[in-house]
Amino acid sequence: MRNFLKNLSVIFFAFSRRATQYQERKIVKIQIYFAIFLCSAISWQCTNRPEPLFQTLDADDTGIRFSNTIHLTDSLSVLDFEYIFNGGGVAVGDINNDGLQDIYFTGNMTSGKLYLNKGNWQFEDITDKAGVGTKVWANGAVMVDINQDGLKDMYVCVGGSRNTPEKDKANLLFINQGNAAFVESASQYGLADTGYGIQSAFFDYDGDGDLDMYLLRNAFVDYNRNTAKRKQIDGTAASTDKLFRNNGDHTFTDVSTQAGITIEGFGLGVQVCDINNDNWPDIYVSNDFITNDLLWINNQNGTFSNQAGTYLKHQTYNGMGNDVADYNNDGLVDIVVLDMLPEDNKRWKLTSMGNNYDEFYNSLTRGYEPQYVRNTLQLNNGNGTFSEIGQLAGIEATEWSWASLFADYDNDGLKDLFITNGYRQDITNRDFILGSQKAMSMGTPEANRKERIAMLNELPGIKVPNYIYKNKGDLTFSDQSASWGFSAPTYSNGAVYADLDNDGDLDLVVNNIDDAASVQENHLNQLTKDTNHANYLRIAFKGPPLNREGLGTKVFLRNKGTLQYQYFTPFRGYLSSIEYYLHFGLGGLEKIDSLEVLWPDGKYQLLTNVKANQVLQVDYAQAREKPTLAHGVPVQENVLFTEVSDEEGISYLHRENEQVDFKRQPLLPHMHSRLGPGLSVGDVNSDGLEDVYIGGATGYAGALFVQSLDGRFERRTTSGIDSLSEETGVLFFDSDNDKDLDLYVGSGGSDQLQGSALYGDQLYLNDGKGHFSQAQGALPSLRESTSCVVAADYDRDGDLDLFVGARLQPGAYPMTPRSVLLRNESGKGECRFTDVTQEVALGLEKIGMVSGGLWSDYDGDGWVDLLVAGEFMPLTFFHNQQGKLVQATSSGLAHSSGWWNSLVAADFDKDGDIDYMAGNLGLNTRYRASEKEPLCVYGADYNKDGRIDPVMSYYNGGEKYILHARDELVDQIPAMRGRFRSYRSYAEASFEDSFLPQELAGAYVRCSEWMESSYIENKGKGKFALKALPIEAQVAPLYGMVAGDYDGDGNEDVLAVGNSYSTEVATGRYDALQGVLMKGDGRGGFRVVKARQNGFMADRDGKGMARLVSGKGRELMVVGNNADSLQVYEVNRKAAEQFMAQPMDAYAEVELRDGSSYRQEFYYGSSYLSHSSRTLPLTDKIASVAVFDFSGKKRIIHPDLHAKIK
Repeated sequence: MRNFLKNLSVIFFAFSRRATQYQERKIVKIQIYFAIFLCSAISWQCTNRPEPLFQTLDADDTGIRFSNTIHLTDSLSVLDFEYIFNGGGVAVGDINNDGLQDIYFTGNMTSGKLYLNKGNWQFEDITDKAGVGTKVWANGAVMVDINQDGLKDMYVCVGGSRNTPEKDKANLLFINQGNAAFVESASQYGLADTGYGIQSAFFDYDGDGDLDMYLLRNAFVDYNRNTAKRKQIDGTAASTDKLFRNNGDHTFTDVSTQAGITIEGFGLGVQVCDINNDNWPDIYVSNDFITNDLLWINNQNGTFSNQAGTYLKHQTYNGMGNDVADYNNDGLVDIVVLDMLPEDNKRWKLTSMGNNYDEFYNSLTRGYEPQYVRNTLQLNNGNGTFSEIGQLAGIEATEWSWASLFADYDNDGLKDLFITNGYRQDITNRDFILGSQKAMSMGTPEANRKERIAMLNELPGIKVPNYIYKNKGDLTFSDQSASWGFSAPTYSNGAVYADLDNDGDLDLVVNNIDDAASVQENHLNQLTKDTNHANYLRIAFKGPPLNREGLGTKVFLRNKGTLQYQYFTPFRGYLSSIEYYLHFGLGGLEKIDSLEVLWPDGKYQLLTNVKANQVLQVDYAQAREKPTLAHGVPVQENVLFTEVSDEEGISYLHRENEQVDFKRQPLLPHMHSRLGPGLSVGDVNSDGLEDVYIGGATGYAGALFVQSLDGRFERRTTSGIDSLSEETGVLFFDSDNDKDLDLYVGSGGSDQLQGSALYGDQLYLNDGKGHFSQAQGALPSLRESTSCVVAADYDRDGDLDLFVGARLQPGAYPMTPRSVLLRNESGKGECRFTDVTQEVALGLEKIGMVSGGLWSDYDGDGWVDLLVAGEFMPLTFFHNQQGKLVQATSSGLAHSSGWWNSLVAADFDKDGDIDYMAGNLGLNTRYRASEKEPLCVYGADYNKDGRIDPVMSYYNGGEKYILHARDELVDQIPAMRGRFRSYRSYAEASFEDSFLPQELAGAYVRCSEWMESSYIENKGKGKFALKALPIEAQVAPLYGMVAGDYDGDGNEDVLAVGNSYSTEVATGRYDALQGVLMKGDGRGGFRVVKARQNGFMADRDGKGMARLVSGKGRELMVVGNNADSLQVYEVNRKAAEQFMAQPMDAYAEVELRDGSSYRQEFYYGSSYLSHSSRTLPLTDKIASVAVFDFSGKKRIIHPDLHAKIK
């Protein structure tokens, strides 16, 4: 608005100056009117612009003039000292017990400063008087009452360059004398460690009541810190952290080795927390470069075990600061760790190296856990695992970041997130790195260094505003940086929050490089004084004698079914320590129902009807011995599923070959060679018991498991089924009408080139006893990479026809393969299918890269229709018009193009027609898409080398760009190296500017607009409504999905598995899903029941899933995991007699005893590459069932007469 008014006034008055004398009189009038308009517009702008939540106070007003100034010289630069710009910290606390929070800043090349809070935003520099000045490279600082005399002391961690003498690297301990004076006493306390100290955290690790200390350390090394070398885990590495035990006599002893703290790491962040909720303090350490983060779980015996690889699926690569807090109010602590990923296109492309698949997998083989360059947010699942959802939450990219602080900055009851960032010289700039490498290869070492220093001096800094995110209460955040007052660019590092003016909201203090420290006043109290919507409760602790301030105490705040939980430790963020209070935002609450306090030694107290807007002191002396109420998250007793993988005899390890698709097409978003396994269920030997087949990868045989009368399964030899191809979609169905189930095996993946004979699908005929032989000549020669195969009698001629979906053209992604409709023309003694796609289903053949298909009568006219889903495809219905399939173009799904994986159907809203659910990519990804800003792929042979180059486009900041890093693009299209001779030229180019017009004109283009896994409500008359599934179902791609009433409430639910380990390295594995149960409400709504409550835990690379019924009436869910073991879960619902559909049965109309009804179809193929049991549980809620076959013939099933309900 400001620029608009400025430009408008300039244009107008410039025009006025050019006016002739004849026009001047009229112009004067116009100028008067314009001036009135301009004043009105300015007034409107001023009165309508909301006041920001935070205001940065001027140093002249506060008296805080500290600046962490870095003096660069030719002999001291980032070339020699890689941590020169890592900045300093902030410690806040009340050093003189006057009720006001005082502030200490650490300086690297300048003295630390201590400021006494005088009230009313006035601070006094008492550094010299207090004796806390420094002449060392100070890093982290904490305030802690180390001698428990009621006065806060300060511990400062010290580092320095490679040339810093050891005596100047000793950590410092300033003991508070009680008269605003301190005495340095680190040596006397045994804490003058001379390693590269980063930060400290005090806590009682051994349960003896006093405070011990964890020391986070780093070190200089003479090798590339990103080298995947053998890990040092014996405590000998200089970068190994230390644990100091409090001896109880004002001295500490290094017990690192005895306690198991022996694993190296380039530490930058440390947090004390209770990760596993056992009331013993654990430690989370974020490590820089390739060294993995450490999660030290307290073994309750004075030792720790690193469980990071067990609890976390992947981590941040360049681990900076971290914070641990319960951000979603479920009583479980979550973890945020920061990295260096830029948010904007230009900065990302200036710094990105692209993918290095070999390097990534080399690190895995050397024992490193997966890690990716982005901020990570680990959501605690409550079962000893975490799901990383930073991209879903929207906080993954905040530039070169340092401090992360969860806190409720707007007092609405939800913890928001503040992040500092910036770096003095942008040494990750790829043009600089390559130029520096070139300089090193030329001339003398002295000349090399001089050239590199000159290049460094020309480098811009990463001086950007800090980020602050508002918690939306749905696992996601919204960026409020600008609107909340964070628009000034800084080089910010350590930060704290504290209520500096005691007005009930949290203010912020930030240590900046080369700028004055930021003191940011929170104006929430003033902005909401008339609304009463920003109430709060602040808690201080009066602890036992050896832990007077109650470190390690837990508080559970409960009100009308809601929960807030905090664990008290002030050592947070990066190099810093916050105030000694727990701050709870309460929104509009004026009092809370209960406050439960759990002290570190297990004592407990309960406060009820606690008033808001006060500082509440909780006294340990009033605590009881044992708690009488449960804390944290309740344990679900009646779980819906029980894992029986080791009990049923269905033991199968899916093995995968080592095909790496990125070698052939470097720009692929993911591989297509690891799509299986699929599963199919059916009674292969006609004994009335259901059996299951699991597809194998190339070179590995699939497996057939046959059920016996005792409900167990035995693997049967499948010598007639070859293992030369990648088995994808598999289907049991009666192909030749001989009353037994034959087996169709799709050949897919991307191991072979397009057109290979190994892509020929196979049909195996059953001899009636479960032995199979290949049906020679039964299928046309397709030679496409098959995905799904699904069957139905679409032409109502009494046999089962097939839709065979093709996934891709291997080596030519994203070009469309050929899917087919195969009509069953088998006769007596002959099995034959004919390709009738062009004749019967115009438009189906080249519909897209199909991943799933489903035969379903969506309009209830008795003719089964076809729903098709795929990658870069909209959900597409083909309406069956009495044997002709016609694409439905007005279904309401025109903008549903996504990366769809799977389909499942049921009458979810009980209105008599079939609704659908579709598994998509989800939202926990770098690939974002909308109707306004679609994600597109442009396939063409841009450099005429005979291969298709799949260049993807995306939107960033409203502009369209190539999605890939320059190195990836050049790897795929070498000619682009000449077009973009520098990373800067590439980073600044729009998508259209990157290509010649004729190049784009000839490209094959597909776009996606919708990435959410979704519910498709059937509105009738061929219309559908697309609705995103709950946010918990969007954390990863969904693959296998099976509908059923799993909790026995009469409503259809959906159980789903997913994840994908086939991604390129920059994206990272999709591994956040643990399986998901979406409980239906019978009205088309769904609620996610978490894995820890429902008992279903499928957290691997889940693909196919199928339901089968055992001979004992039990329902089993079989999950196929790529390159992993099969999982089997039993449904714990009350057993019921199962109605088994006949081969040509199409659907049933079910009447319930409560008067409601629903329709259930019997599918040959659904879910993902799978086929489930064609049965219907006859529960005691059912009154009658009418069954219809594909021809429309009806028969009635009365459960009361024909089935014994158990």
